[in-house]
Amino acid sequence: MSIRPKISISKSLADFDAKIFDRNCMISGVCINAQQVKKGDLFIAFAGSKTHGAKFIEQAVSNGAAAVLSDKKLDAGIPSFITPEPRKFIGPITAWLFNHPFEQLIAAGVTGTNGKTTTANLVKQIWQLCGQESALIGTLGVQVGGQDLQTARTTPEADELQALAATALEKGCTNLIMEVSSHAIDQSRIKGCKYKVVAFSNLTQDHLDYHKTMDSYFAAKAALFTAEYASVAVINIDDAYGAKLASESAIAVTTVSKKASSADYYLKSSKPTKNGFFVEIATKTGEVIAGDFGLLGDFNLENLLLAVAITNLTGVATSQITSVLPKLNSVPGRLEKIDAGQSFTALVDYAHSPDAVERVLKTARSFTSGRVIGVLGCGGDRDSSKRSLMGKALFDGCDQAIFTSDNPRSESADEILMQMTDGLVMGSKGFVLADRKQAIDQAVKLAKDGDTVLVLGKGHESGQDFKGVITPFDDRIELSESIKQGKKS
Repeated sequence: MSIRPKISISKSLADFDAKIFDRNCMISGVCINAQQVKKGDLFIAFAGSKTHGAKFIEQAVSNGAAAVLSDKKLDAGIPSFITPEPRKFIGPITAWLFNHPFEQLIAAGVTGTNGKTTTANLVKQIWQLCGQESALIGTLGVQVGGQDLQTARTTPEADELQALAATALEKGCTNLIMEVSSHAIDQSRIKGCKYKVVAFSNLTQDHLDYHKTMDSYFAAKAALFTAEYASVAVINIDDAYGAKLASESAIAVTTVSKKASSADYYLKSSKPTKNGFFVEIATKTGEVIAGDFGLLGDFNLENLLLAVAITNLTGVATSQITSVLPKLNSVPGRLEKIDAGQSFTALVDYAHSPDAVERVLKTARSFTSGRVIGVLGCGGDRDSSKRSLMGKALFDGCDQAIFTSDNPRSESADEILMQMTDGLVMGSKGFVLADRKQAIDQAVKLAKDGDTVLVLGKGHESGQDFKGVITPFDDRIELSESIKQGKKS
């Protein structure tokens, strides 16, 4: 992805920081990817996980770079500047160049292990339905000014992020909602961002291949809740880590809860309906937001509470939220219903952590009169310590558990499956089918009236990664086709 505002900009780097940029040098853009450098850009070269950006300086110069900032002196025929941690300057320099777009927007950021995508999408829907033109950045991609773009990461790199915010302004957006990953916080991708509100959903085991411990994972998330990034926090205090964050936060805290009536936004009641819930949410001002909410799953009530608090705190009246509540739609790949005329329920969900698998299966159990049949894999080159926990969550939560591949990436799919099923006494309740299409077909063959088939782990994703080769594979399409084929046979 490469998107930039169309406005013409040219500024002297000395005006940003005369100590680092000790001579006059005009730039019109900032870029960390040599392939995407445009004429007049400042190219920022730093050490990545595999190589150093300095290796690509010739390509950057060839594409028109006006200057380079790095942690080493680079003799490339263009002005070269040095700082020990160049990565921390990407966002601030780009924000300065584009006149601090986050500060001109009503911007909100959502972090947490689970719920970021749904919460962010609900916020955008509420804003849009209330007449506020809004951009969204997250796992499902970027939506800005009617344009949809795919991103490689939940939270883009700092140069892209600031350019997207500037583009949102240019296209008439007043609001921006985005997912903020722990990797992005830790890697300084959000340096230069200033949010009106930041929100926390929950913290459960995930990404320990990167963060190593839950304490480090929590610390990365908690770093968002500081005056550098925002002045107001919205926190789910039903989560243990959320309660801890609320007690330690250095910025003002607004709490949400399904359990504690003392919370600023409290789920006063929720009654299951055919398509979701009828809810009553009490606010700290004594007002009540009530109406039909068309998403399945108790965990989506937590996401709704966060979305209501974020939008209310950013200027949407409770009466407006009440009026649009029944119009809110589910998110692609999140408990997404697949209807191909079958007599059983079929759902696809992105659940890819132990807690998420447990929650989704518990939800399915609540409305299923027959059996719950689950299909799940674990991704390669990711936190391996969660695989056995996810496998156990599937096995315990299903009547029939089918273990399959997800995105093996550089790892062996068979090895991942061995880790998922380690310690389980499978019997007739569980079995392994490494081919994901075969696993989905088998789940459909087993399903009878009143059953629920859940295909978990990939959600909205449209490809499967084997040894770096990505082949088309969409659980929603495969499940639908399998049901149609089963009806023919």
